[in-house]
Amino acid sequence: MPVPDPEIPPLPSIATLGTDLLRISRFQRVVSLVIPFFCVGTYLVFASLKIWPLAVLCLVYLSFVTYGSISHDLVHRTLGLPRSINESFLTLIELLAFRSGHAYRLAHLHHHAHFPHDDDIEGAAAKMSFSRTIIEGMIFQPRIMLWAAKRAQNTRSLVIFEIVMVALLLVLCFASIRATPIFAVYAALMIMGSWIIPLVTSYVPHNPAGKTVLSQTRLFRGKIASIIALEHLYHLEHHLYPMVPHQNWPKLARRLDPYFKMAGVAPVVLGL
Repeated sequence: MPVPDPEIPPLPSIATLGTDLLRISRFQRVVSLVIPFFCVGTYLVFASLKIWPLAVLCLVYLSFVTYGSISHDLVHRTLGLPRSINESFLTLIELLAFRSGHAYRLAHLHHHAHFPHDDDIEGAAAKMSFSRTIIEGMIFQPRIMLWAAKRAQNTRSLVIFEIVMVALLLVLCFASIRATPIFAVYAALMIMGSWIIPLVTSYVPHNPAGKTVLSQTRLFRGKIASIIALEHLYHLEHHLYPMVPHQNWPKLARRLDPYFKMAGVAPVVLGL
């Protein structure tokens, strides 16, 4: 765990930054929950019409926004949903990507509490070489699911159910290949989409040698970075304020900029 540094000013409270950062509109909430299923639907339409470039783009976007923001908000329960509905959507949306939502939650919350400890399975890639991180991506989801199945207590049965469903869905997708390649291609692309998760969520944003919370996660700024990351580049801000939903990350970042400047946190800038 990071140690406090008396020379660094204390973090402003969420009340100081503005409790509006914790709220999103009903429209934003509905859009977040609809997008994954819309992406699957549009993939099926484009794939059936053999417009494969657009079909692939639908799944690239689906893979990006599920683990990176929508499922991520469900993991942290920041969408303001009733608990049972939140948990149902976490299971369903992650199953669209052949992942266990509750294994994701267990590993991710453990990462928040323990990075850069050796038992942080989600943040482990931060200590790896680039080539080892690429290999890690190929085995990351099975590792997370098995790790969670062993460690889960109250949710073990749910994690195991999700693992069984992942396996069943994969069997069904590849078993249908003689009738149509659409579902097998879908499964293959979604699995491959998960391979970059350790790279973009651990290797790139983290610095395990950092001594404080402000130095263990990199600060990113710049228009090019924002475009590349689709406004998902606020990893440090999220680690500091995990209760803020992803729709408000840019606003949170702007309000934190004066603090970062005062604390001497130099951003990694891509573009203006």
